[in-house]
Amino acid sequence: KGNGMIGNIYSMGLALQALQATRMFYAPRKWDCAQAFSVVSAHDYQQPTAIAQVLPALVGRSYLDVAGLDCAATKDTSPNRQLPLSPVLGTHGVPRAPIQVHYSITNTLQGKHFHYSTSVTVPSGSTLLHVLEVAAEENPQTFSFQTEQTSWGTYVTTIHGLAASTEDRTYWQFLSAGDALQEGVGLYKPHDGEHIQAVFSTY
Repeated sequence: KGNGMIGNIYSMGLALQALQATRMFYAPRKWDCAQAFSVVSAHDYQQPTAIAQVLPALVGRSYLDVAGLDCAATKDTSPNRQLPLSPVLGTHGVPRAPIQVHYSITNTLQGKHFHYSTSVTVPSGSTLLHVLEVAAEENPQTFSFQTEQTSWGTYVTTIHGLAASTEDRTYWQFLSAGDALQEGVGLYKPHDGEHIQAVFSTY
């Protein structure tokens, strides 16, 4: 893409590695390395899998270089673990201001079609997963959902009883203002007044 994005923010790590490893085969200006790296450096990666794919490219290496690494020379430099922030309290124990998030679910792909909307109030800084949880608490018959944990974080598998399927190549896509979210439900933090859409989609 013109802004340096290759696929989406989560494919960037492997894309940068692949392009670095094969750069001798690309003509100059075919790939704007600086622009692609600026996209990566501006994003706040939090999933371990995404970080593991981006880091090699940031230090000028790829997974192909692993065989030549001197593991005996490495030291234990694991950072101090931070306690997660409270969904209700800020960093200094001050209650977070409430925000309103509009949330809708839509299926025009399989079975009986449906479209439902709601507005929920959550503390500012809440993740989209918390928005889904509040919506399900307030109206479980309509907004119930199921998730599974993956190496990329929390993945929504089912909403309103309609499950995603690899056989049917279907999934629940989350959008804001018509654009797919670049982060998963466990990381994305909606802003006040934002409309989040969950659309049953195919790939």
